Amino acid sequence: MAATLSKRAAGSAGKAVRLRIATRRSALALWQAHHVAEGLCALHAGIEVEIVAVVTEGDRNRSPSLAAAGGKGLFVNALEDALAEDRADIAVHSMKDVPGTLAERFALTTFGVRADARDALVARQVRGLLDLPAGAVVGTSSGRRQAVLRHMRRDLDLQPLRGNVDTRLAKLEAGECDAIVVACAGLDRLGHAERITQRLAVELMTPAPGQGVLAVEHLAARADVASLLAPATSAQVEVCATAERTVARALGADCTLPLGVHCIATANGFLLHTSLFDAEGKRELRLQMQGDDAMALAQKAGRRLERLRATAPPSAA
Repeated sequence: MAATLSKRAAGSAGKAVRLRIATRRSALALWQAHHVAEGLCALHAGIEVEIVAVVTEGDRNRSPSLAAAGGKGLFVNALEDALAEDRADIAVHSMKDVPGTLAERFALTTFGVRADARDALVARQVRGLLDLPAGAVVGTSSGRRQAVLRHMRRDLDLQPLRGNVDTRLAKLEAGECDAIVVACAGLDRLGHAERITQRLAVELMTPAPGQGVLAVEHLAARADVASLLAPATSAQVEVCATAERTVARALGADCTLPLGVHCIATANGFLLHTSLFDAEGKRELRLQMQGDDAMALAQKAGRRLERLRATAPPSAA
């Protein structure tokens, strides 16, 4: 099931280069696809872009747990099918939703600058996470966010919460929960920045690998598509996102592993934050590393976390 909407670069003349962009149908996914379309039209005169909206299994499956429903691939597989079946030339994702390993026929690149990678607390009546009263209901289906919240506030009542950004905000307003935790990037992109109660520091709740980064996927054999995308790729964002995904792959991470990874460029090279919890949030393994080679840091962090995870004592009952 798909819907299309076309746009053309302003001032283009002659035969346009046609580029079909596959995306999910949510408001955030469509915002991201149009953002990519507008960016490419600004970079390339004579490009005609068509938005191909696709319903994914993740949109149809309303299970409270993403992991139980099938994991991150639920949001990606249908878009990859559109690429493989030549119904689209590129697919736009939130990088954090892309599985750590892609099939060899596909290629992945970042697009543009990174949005705020932090997680956001959105609450109805308090000023921050520590102000929530004991027993407050906090909605999130992310295993990572749940583990951090349990580690910090074992007195909170954590409840699964899936759905698009507007659906989650509506459930909060309806009183189904006292607060929710979602990505800052989605709220900012949809114009909901004023709803954010607290932007949670990376040291407090380390983001998911790739959070805040736009990803564009295409067939690896499409060198023409790669050349169109290249001018929109930030080398800094690309290396940081790749480093974060490298740590995740080293640990065999999927959406069930409570892993946070965040890499930033600094005046002295790169700073890498990682945090790994057990599912109950009782045990935390945290690393902070700095160096001039982001990939070397990522590989070292992955190996060290794997060793620590293997030797750490079981969580207390």
